[in-house]
Amino acid sequence: MNTKHTILVVDDDPDIVEQVSTILTADGFRVVAANSLTEAEECLLSVRPNLAIVDLMMEQMDSGFVLCHKLKNLYPEMPIIILTAVTASTGMSFTARSADEKSWIKADSMLDKPVSPQQLKKEVGRLLGLTYSSGGQHHG
Repeated sequence: MNTKHTILVVDDDPDIVEQVSTILTADGFRVVAANSLTEAEECLLSVRPNLAIVDLMMEQMDSGFVLCHKLKNLYPEMPIIILTAVTASTGMSFTARSADEKSWIKADSMLDKPVSPQQLKKEVGRLLGLTYSSGGQHHG
């Protein structure tokens, strides 16, 4: 049976939310979208996502990190992808290399904006342990 996975998409840029939501919905996922840390926290009261895609910088510089910590406290096994334009806009990279950095960041993957649909689908599929048919639809 192919059950729909629910993905929480959190970004303060509505264009990014729409783009990521469109890619994932077309691939058969159920998407719950939020435009802020506060909205994401409200969504979590009624939805238990299978995976979260979180912008790094929203209301505050560390909103993405704060949300990752909250998500991992609620659902320790849930994969989280941080989607960020920090590298492009500042030249700084937040790639976690050491175990200490990974424990602090609380994300399972980091992707730079703009992310290609293929890269996004590949990473979501990898983190959820999905396989894809030749038509592109995922199978759990």
